[in-house]
Amino acid sequence: MSIGLPQREPDPELPDRVTIYEVGPRDGLQNEKSVVPAAVKAEFIRRLAAAGLETIETTSFVPPTWVPQLADARAVLDDLGELGRGPQRPVLVPNERGLDDALAAGVGAIAIFGSATETFARKNLNRTVDESVQMFAPVVARAKEAGLWVRAYVSMCFGDPWEGPVPVDQVVSVSQRLMDLGADQLSLGDTIGTGTTGHVRRLLDALDAGGIGVDRIGVHFHDTYGQALANTMTALRHGVTVVDASTGGLGGCPYAKSATGNLATEDLVWALDGAGVETGVDLAQLVQTSVWMAGHLGRPSPSGVVRALAGGG
Repeated sequence: MSIGLPQREPDPELPDRVTIYEVGPRDGLQNEKSVVPAAVKAEFIRRLAAAGLETIETTSFVPPTWVPQLADARAVLDDLGELGRGPQRPVLVPNERGLDDALAAGVGAIAIFGSATETFARKNLNRTVDESVQMFAPVVARAKEAGLWVRAYVSMCFGDPWEGPVPVDQVVSVSQRLMDLGADQLSLGDTIGTGTTGHVRRLLDALDAGGIGVDRIGVHFHDTYGQALANTMTALRHGVTVVDASTGGLGGCPYAKSATGNLATEDLVWALDGAGVETGVDLAQLVQTSVWMAGHLGRPSPSGVVRALAGGG
C-alpha cells in the first residue's frame, strides 16, 4: 500500500507534542453487534502498539451482562502478557468488584466513568450522580494505594439526548468531585457529539477557574455532527495535550444510541502531522491496522484518511 503524508506547515498555536489516548480496543469495540474474538482484540492492541501508540485503553472489567463484547477482558490481557499491562494500558472499571478483577489481572492503570447528567448516570450506572461518586470513592482510594494511575471520564459534557444542553457549571461540579477523589487525569466526553468550538473553550476556561488545569485534562469527542476534529484542535490551542481517539473511528455508547463513532486516530494523526505536532505514531502502520480490523468487522472504516489512503479500507 502506497501512502502519502501531509505537507508540514507548523502551527505555532499548537503544542509541540500530543499524547494520543487510544480507545479503539475498548470504546471502539464495546458497541459492536457481534463479539470480536479475544485473540483478534489482542492482535489489534499489538498492532496499535507497533504503530507507535503509547497509551492504549485495552478493555473493561464490567459485568458481562452490561457489555458482553468485553466479557473476555482477562483472556485478552493474558494473551498480551506484559504488553497489555502497566501504567499506559488502562482498563475501565465501574466499581470495587471491577477493581478486584483488574487488580487480579495485574493491571497498572484504571479508568472510572461518571456522568455530568442524572439521566445518563442512571442509564449507564443505575445510580444518581451522587451515588456514582460515592461508589467511585473507594475504587480510586484502593487503586492509588495499589500504585495504579487513575483516569476519570465524565460523559455528556456538552449535550445529553434526554436532558438537552448541559450547563457548564454542572460539568465543572461533577469533574471537581471526581478529581477530588484522587484521579490523575480527567477526560471530557462529548458523548453524543454535539459540542462546538466555542463551547469547548468556555468549558475549559470554567474548569481552569475551578482548579482543573489543562495539564490534567484529556478530551474525548465523538463525530456525530462531524465536529470532533475541529473541537479537538480548539482544545489543543487552549493548551490540552491529551486526546482520546479510536483507530478507524470505531465506537459509540451502548447506553446512548445517538452516540456515533469516536474521532478517528488516523484523521487526528494526519492533521497533527500536517501541523508539525509530534505524536510518535506511524500513520502508514496505523492505516494498515485499520484496514486489517475493518476486514474482521466486515465493513469499511469510516475514517476519511483511511478511505483516502487505502482505497476505502
